[in-house]
Amino acid sequence: MSEKIIVSRDAGVLRLLLNRPEKKNALNRDMYRALIAALDGAARDETVHAVVFSGGGGNFTAGNDLADFRDFAPGRDIEPGAETFPALTFVRAAAAFEKPIVAAVTGDAVGVGTTLLFHCDLVYASPEARFKMPFIDLALPPEGGASLLVPQRFGMAKASQYLLLGESFDGAEAFRLGLVNALASPEDVLDLATEAARRLAAKPREALLAARRLMRGEPKNILARIDTEAALFAKALTSPEARERFAAFFASKSH
Repeated sequence: MSEKIIVSRDAGVLRLLLNRPEKKNALNRDMYRALIAALDGAARDETVHAVVFSGGGGNFTAGNDLADFRDFAPGRDIEPGAETFPALTFVRAAAAFEKPIVAAVTGDAVGVGTTLLFHCDLVYASPEARFKMPFIDLALPPEGGASLLVPQRFGMAKASQYLLLGESFDGAEAFRLGLVNALASPEDVLDLATEAARRLAAKPREALLAARRLMRGEPKNILARIDTEAALFAKALTSPEARERFAAFFASKSH
């Protein structure tokens, strides 16, 4: 398991801590692979009843490490009938996961750091948390099913504001929009999320899982949208516009 993903157990709760604080927990290939393995293990482990995502160092995650996008190779990373791009495999795993997922969000939740939350059952955040889906600013389409889930949750007007304009929003707005269940101080968010996960883990298992399936509906629809987005995303990653945006980002970091 990657040292940048810290896995711990709390009774029937599996806790996954994103631990790359020097990069605001930006997710790279190894971190995605560790998360995929953790979710796969949790799905098969009958003693795990809920999963909690959190971030170390004051941030949830700055999203995908742009170095992976810059170095993307279509023939290697996404092949017909295969899922070899770890970011895609991870979002599909999260969308298809059958047990409750809880998130504790402080600081930055960028890109997949926001879209992952739409696959969570409960989300707790600090009022100062910063949510942003800057895909279009990077010349990329939305990912993780966001093009379907954000309009469903927020309505079209707010979805356009936060997906098309790419504006950021804080924890209070996330709570108002129904993305976040409750707000707490940064010091208390993880405790709040863990306690909620413990409460879920203590519920009658089969009834809980059945209720979750009924509430979410057939997963094939969201998985199909994720795959449609991924095909467009892969094409966009090698476009001149996207390459220019990535080059400008890394040039700014070198100064």
